[in-house]
Amino acid sequence: MAGLADIAQAAGVSVSTVSRVLNRKAGIKEETRQRVLEVLNQMPHTARGTGALRRTGVIGLLVPELSNPIFPAFAEALESRASLAGYSSLLCNTRAAMTEKEYVRMLVARGVEGMIFVSPEIANPDNDERRTRGYYEELRAEGVRMVFVNGSAPSLDVPDITVDEHLAGYAAARHLLELGHRRIGFVSGPARALPSRMKRAGWAAALEEAGVEPRADLVAHAPFGAEGGAQAMGELLDGPRPTAVLCSSDVMALGAMREAKRRGSATPEDLSVVGFDDIPLAAYCQPALTTLAQPIHDMAAAAVDELTRQLDPDEPVRASTDFSRMFRPHLIVRESTRSL
Repeated sequence: MAGLADIAQAAGVSVSTVSRVLNRKAGIKEETRQRVLEVLNQMPHTARGTGALRRTGVIGLLVPELSNPIFPAFAEALESRASLAGYSSLLCNTRAAMTEKEYVRMLVARGVEGMIFVSPEIANPDNDERRTRGYYEELRAEGVRMVFVNGSAPSLDVPDITVDEHLAGYAAARHLLELGHRRIGFVSGPARALPSRMKRAGWAAALEEAGVEPRADLVAHAPFGAEGGAQAMGELLDGPRPTAVLCSSDVMALGAMREAKRRGSATPEDLSVVGFDDIPLAAYCQPALTTLAQPIHDMAAAAVDELTRQLDPDEPVRASTDFSRMFRPHLIVRESTRSL
């Protein structure tokens, strides 16, 4: 597809002028704007360029998977908020039949006005961050309006709505410490994943504050998911056997509890377990799961409101750092934790 330089050369203008047209900036003669738009309509770049300018009333919602209930929950909350704002939504599962980049091309070709990425590819620990960052920078330069949800990337000028993962790890560990536990393990997602690193830092801070050493042999990393939770729990039970664990997600916690039960350790009688997310199943599994809840509806509202603000031509342009917000998770105590 043609880049900005190709379009600028064909239109007889500078690259910055093309960028200003794509971003609907003022101060460009109407004759020049129309010439740039005409070129956009003639070149392979057309869909992306005019998609950033056309009012279609449609936004794209991109989530990494649908098997983990937290992502359908985010999608539903985002779609509901967008509908209230007068927008229809196209939902894309970016780790299924098509990749995130392929879905983005499809969404732009369909003329969506903007996109909300939940846990975007830049947050995927398996990706080359520099190459992925360049991809998002290109989208920004081409006028695509974007908001990230739980995809913090300080090097990118993209508004980010996040939950405080550090506080989640801290609050989970504090809850277990207050119940008298001292040998507290961490059933963690991949070591390179930012949420894993932040939760581990919060876990360690709470333990150190209580005078307990955050031992490395009480941390086990595995892929996100129930199987990963079971795998990490197995590693911990093969080692110093914690009396309690916090988990990177509720789904990992479910896998961890099942593995503990398979090995003869009952929850919470022998092992207290804390999850993260508060998926619907958390309140109905046996035992009901103590967890740190993400304020999904508040986060979705903030994400959609920021995207629609970007799409309003009367709103002033502002840096993403002027808006990015961090929400506090809150502890929900159920049946999977008990005092020693």
